[in-house]
Amino acid sequence: MPGSSTVTVHADREVLPDRAVAPPIYQTAAFSAPDGETFARGAVEPRGKAFYTRFGNPNHAQVAAVVAELEGTEAAMVTASGMAALTTAVLALVSAGDHVIGQRSTYGGTASVLLNLLPRFGVATTLVDQTDPEAFARALTPQTRLILVETPSNPLLQITDLRAVSDLARAHDVLTMADNTFATPLNQRPADFGIDLVWHSATKYLNGHTDVSAGVLAGPAELLDKVWDTGLLTGAVLGPFDAWLLLRGMRTLPLRVPRHNANGQALAEALHAHPAVRRVHYPGLASHPQHKLAADQMSGFGGVLGVEFTDGFEAADAFLGRLRYARRSASLGGVESLAVHPASMWRGMLDDEQIAASVPPGLVRLAAGTEDTEDLVADVVAAADASMGD
Repeated sequence: MPGSSTVTVHADREVLPDRAVAPPIYQTAAFSAPDGETFARGAVEPRGKAFYTRFGNPNHAQVAAVVAELEGTEAAMVTASGMAALTTAVLALVSAGDHVIGQRSTYGGTASVLLNLLPRFGVATTLVDQTDPEAFARALTPQTRLILVETPSNPLLQITDLRAVSDLARAHDVLTMADNTFATPLNQRPADFGIDLVWHSATKYLNGHTDVSAGVLAGPAELLDKVWDTGLLTGAVLGPFDAWLLLRGMRTLPLRVPRHNANGQALAEALHAHPAVRRVHYPGLASHPQHKLAADQMSGFGGVLGVEFTDGFEAADAFLGRLRYARRSASLGGVESLAVHPASMWRGMLDDEQIAASVPPGLVRLAAGTEDTEDLVADVVAAADASMGD
């Protein structure tokens, strides 16, 4: 297999051969057909590229070709957002009476789907401690159809043993689905460990420039065809221009991720012994309780860390207010550093009790961008110093 930089530049070349070096933007809602047979075939072709943009578009197909190659899967598809990828897949794969297993430490939107949305449709859910592989086995029931994992988790950076989960699931004929947003396929490929479906908020690292909202799913073609059928009904379609921007962003993913990794590691090391900080959650630190597991299934540890302040909510807010480079914002994975207080951000997705069970009130999620490492380190240390005096 060619290297990741070669893949991101060339994996989509044969999707729609063209003499243009930069792919055109297919900004159209519909495509004409030369005859009735071609039209009829396009109406039922899964993940097509020349019938109707809700069914598929050449720009969608180009993104999918690159993602599938990067993730080492048979196929991929795009959606309008990461949450659209998650909800479309889950609605396609489970029905009333089924049971889904998720994680206690996970993105607030994912937790809300498990705790608030699925029960409305008669789907039971159980959230487990993902640091304990046996917890998944204890949660299994005869009705379990899907296990949702996220590693590293958002925002506590806990690690899930992907091989243990996939082996358990296959032994019980249960599907698995992993959120690979934090790691990116450059640092981790869940399919290599037996995970069935991989999804991303492509808004984050895959795009890398904070100017697109998009999601992707990667996995076996047969499984994605089933998800695509549901996607036609939910209508969570990605616009052609956004797909084009996403493709352009992915061209530089292998150039950006090493800098994110280096900056994340440097910030974690600079803050973990700071007197204002109770704990730094980052799998690249030797002090992380799952550092060995992370090193076994990841080639890099990413740019996101959780910084837990000793003096709680007020100290966390003071730290955020003192940062010069990292702006207070809900996203991550772009070239610019961003920071957010999860206990505040997730109020729109979870109730107070659910938030309290998910994140400490003094936790800041810090997403290192691609700025110069020395500048970022000096900035966070100065902000942490100042937070002690507020």
